[in-house]
Amino acid sequence: MDTLFTEIEDEDSLSDAPLAVRMRPRSLDELVGQEEACGPGSWLRTAIQRDVLTSVILFGPAGTGKTSIAHIIAESTKAAFVEVSAIGGTVSDLRREIKAAADRRRMGRRTILFVDEIHRFNRAQQDSLLHAVEDRTIVLVGATTENPYFEVNTALISRSRIVELKSLDDADVAKLVSCALADERGLAGSYRLTDEALDAIVVLAGGDGRAALTSLELAAGLVDPGTPDAPAVIDRDAVGLANPHRNVPYDKNKDMHYDIISAFIKSMRGSDPDAVLYWLARMIDGGEDPKFIARRIMICASEDVGNADPQALLIAAAAFKSAEVIGYPECRINLAQAATYVALAPKSNAAEAGIDAALREVRNGPVRPVPDHLRDRHRPGSENYGDYKYPHDYPGGWVEQRYLPDGLERGAFYHPSERGWEAYRIESCSRDRSAGAS
Repeated sequence: MDTLFTEIEDEDSLSDAPLAVRMRPRSLDELVGQEEACGPGSWLRTAIQRDVLTSVILFGPAGTGKTSIAHIIAESTKAAFVEVSAIGGTVSDLRREIKAAADRRRMGRRTILFVDEIHRFNRAQQDSLLHAVEDRTIVLVGATTENPYFEVNTALISRSRIVELKSLDDADVAKLVSCALADERGLAGSYRLTDEALDAIVVLAGGDGRAALTSLELAAGLVDPGTPDAPAVIDRDAVGLANPHRNVPYDKNKDMHYDIISAFIKSMRGSDPDAVLYWLARMIDGGEDPKFIARRIMICASEDVGNADPQALLIAAAAFKSAEVIGYPECRINLAQAATYVALAPKSNAAEAGIDAALREVRNGPVRPVPDHLRDRHRPGSENYGDYKYPHDYPGGWVEQRYLPDGLERGAFYHPSERGWEAYRIESCSRDRSAGAS
């Protein structure tokens, strides 16, 4: 088997490797989690076991098993297995491997090319793989933490199977840590974790298996090793000392950024202040621009609250000004106040729905002239435009008069809700009109 996985070429190098490397699964049965992606009956497991793998792109967060799956493929296939990392690789590296693969193909042997961090290759570098993937000179196994539909060429996507890996759940992370404590490749039974220490590692990992094993290894380094008969105890304090801060993943212009802001907006719309504060905290902790957050709150204040509570827009605008003038850390309070106000406010999308309906009419309907009595009165000849009734001259400040152009009737666009201030104004306007009519 040809491979560039030099870190596992011999036992000596493996013994000095990080715990996460030593504990990489040697088969699919040892892989923890990812039942949907490569569990029994899945396409990926079947293709690996039968050694009929076609080009695939493994997509998921860090520490979910993408490189581990590549190692499993390398260990189980009869094909040549080579790796090029997109971090330092070049087009020349790709061409060299493609040429070698073509030579093997003439000898009747397939080549699987693993490209780690494939999203880091630019478009030209990705394009250099197209022909070889299309005619199966190589079987591409790409790994990426970024959404391949945005970061990988469409032509490569169309020639590959996309397999998405998910963050490990808490039970999977705990299982991974327990295996590392007992396995001869890991800590070989020389340590044991208290329940509190295990819980702390699971929380710190946040679904990242590599991070969990790294936390375990760092904590073990602070405790004198024991023996399988008398294992050393790793407690919560050792875990906290080894890894005092949890690194919650957050990207400021990628998928997670958009997923979290979407959850934040939907939580405001859904009137759940606790969810609003959680997603707000995720963004603040990730260093999101406070003005970006404030803009989303302002949009929601009109889009989802609207005239059910007009005060929401004023509070959101004040939060934006606070974010602009004050900044972190204090403006987190202004953002939290505005976001929870919007979450708790009565909801109406009548303003958004109304303007969108009016725009559809303007763009798709006939060009309707302004009624004569509403036209500007400052130019010569305007005295012939018709009789405009000045509402303030009438009881209640209202008089029956046509404001829409011909062909449109009242209620064509604006359908107020029966919630909050909007409902009150419906009733108030009805009373005003009745008084004016009488």
